[in-house]
Amino acid sequence: MPGSSKKTASIFTRVSPELKEQAEAVLNQLQIPMATALNMFLQQVVNQQGIPFDIHVARRPVNYDALSKEQLDTELQRGFNDFKTNNTFSATSIDGEFKE
Repeated sequence: MPGSSKKTASIFTRVSPELKEQAEAVLNQLQIPMATALNMFLQQVVNQQGIPFDIHVARRPVNYDALSKEQLDTELQRGFNDFKTNNTFSATSIDGEFKE
């Protein structure tokens, strides 16, 4: 149908050549063009009203000697909660990590 094509807008961004190459390699295996992948990402931002994956700062090891009693109690409770929700690692998996 004439005139039924959607309008498009351009987005220009800079990324490291290494990141671009690595992403292209993955997308090529998936047979998804870069433009389609970026469009999918932006659509998910709209659908989810936010970034469509978790973003967080990696937790640093806790210096337990520097904690107040309240802070220590909070850290201990976090550990208990992880245990109750099975958010733990087996000894075998940890051993495997050290061997790598």
